[in-house]
Amino acid sequence: MEIASDKQASDIVMLDLQWVSPLADYFVICSASSERQLTALRDDMVKAVRREDPKRRTRVEGDGASGWVLLDFGDVVVHIFGSEEREFYGLERFWSEARPVVQIQ
Repeated sequence: MEIASDKQASDIVMLDLQWVSPLADYFVICSASSERQLTALRDDMVKAVRREDPKRRTRVEGDGASGWVLLDFGDVVVHIFGSEEREFYGLERFWSEARPVVQIQ
């Protein structure tokens, strides 16, 4: 969450999925204003997690050009969207039963 905020991601939300789905404990969803910012967020988040826990499972799907990057860290899944893609896919609406834990505009 701190990296997203530091890199000026917008509309950051952390959803608690523990009682809703076995996929992950938490989803972090945030928006990037450009392809370049989306790529920087992806790279910095992956580096930070690997630095903190080198053995932690890390899977990356998508790239800046696609408008949606998914970072799977096991118990936490991070979705970084371009603004249009975030509106289109509407993960917050899809996972509306999940409890928002943190929201940063």
